[in-house]
Amino acid sequence: MTVSFLENFKQQTELEFNILKFRIENFSKQKFKCPVCGYYGPFRDLAMSTGSTAKHERCIRCRSWTRHRLQKLVLDELFKDYDPSTKKILHFAPERFFRKTFQILFKEYVSADLMMEGVDVKCDMTNLPFEDATFDFVAACHVLEHITDDYKALSEIRRVLKPNGIAILPVPILGKKTIEYPEANPNEWDHVRCPGEDYYDRYLDFFSVVKQYTSQDFSDVNQIFIYEDRTIWPNEPCPLRPPTPGEKHTDAIPVCYV
Repeated sequence: MTVSFLENFKQQTELEFNILKFRIENFSKQKFKCPVCGYYGPFRDLAMSTGSTAKHERCIRCRSWTRHRLQKLVLDELFKDYDPSTKKILHFAPERFFRKTFQILFKEYVSADLMMEGVDVKCDMTNLPFEDATFDFVAACHVLEHITDDYKALSEIRRVLKPNGIAILPVPILGKKTIEYPEANPNEWDHVRCPGEDYYDRYLDFFSVVKQYTSQDFSDVNQIFIYEDRTIWPNEPCPLRPPTPGEKHTDAIPVCYV
């Protein structure tokens, strides 16, 4: 126990030192507040394998990305009128900060993934090993863009949801129209498609209502926009991604109701 305490103390001390160092080195950068962990200050820019740079993308403390911060704000809004304390959730590809939050808020928590270690159930989203109407809530952030048969995955999510169930299923929106790839692109983290603004229309085949929350629904201070020059596409790493004008882009989180 003593060793564990000392290790944790050392890790926390190193984290705080690195945060202070980053804040000093980036004193002139724009500052934001992270809704996930409460950190306030400059965020880290990330060089992406797609050839672009995502500015102000990652919180220096909890390492959340834009999509995680927007999802946190959407969850906070949703839980104002939704009591998860009696509900059962399926969390696919669980992020560590949402895993802890969901475990506290929900009565029953089940994590799942096809490849990830440390989950409760290893499974394919297109063939879920659960009975019909098992879960009240399903969360899967940036998962469907990796699945070739996304319609089958959506069908399975709908099958395991109870009546009045809810699913949060965001994907990266990267243009106007969805583009299907002939094969997974390793430079895009093995995405099998480039989802467009029309992608969430597919959800209406399985859910009665799909309500979209966007970056514009919340304060800019939370850094929930994507700052990225997307005019560089198509390029060698991403030959099928369409160019998009501007360097500040809106993200979107769909809340799907059975």
